[in-house]
Amino acid sequence: MSKIAIIEDDQAISQMYRFKFEAENFEVETAENGKLGLELVESMKPDIILLDLMMPEMTGDEMLAAMRKKPWGKNIKVVILTNKGEQEIPDSVKQLNVSAVILKADMTPRQVAEVVQKTLKS
Repeated sequence: MSKIAIIEDDQAISQMYRFKFEAENFEVETAENGKLGLELVESMKPDIILLDLMMPEMTGDEMLAAMRKKPWGKNIKVVILTNKGEQEIPDSVKQLNVSAVILKADMTPRQVAEVVQKTLKS
């Protein structure tokens, strides 16, 4: 069973993806900001992370940068889940070994799950 961490401050979106990935037989854990997300990922060691960028306390890019500095966080696959356009995402984020960028408004949960499955296989 693959493990996914969903780091998203919008509870409705977080729960929607939790239900989708549980239905796809993933072990799912969630966190509502980057600070809690970093703690979660360190203890959980997920196979993949769905990561929002705009969050309180610690943004997704700050969390990702901190995670990549840790030996356990160097190779975890990360899919950015955002409402920012690709051109609005800082190059510093893209240089942190991001597997994919998904625009929330443009994809259904099923399409997001397909991207996650494809990313896990790559």
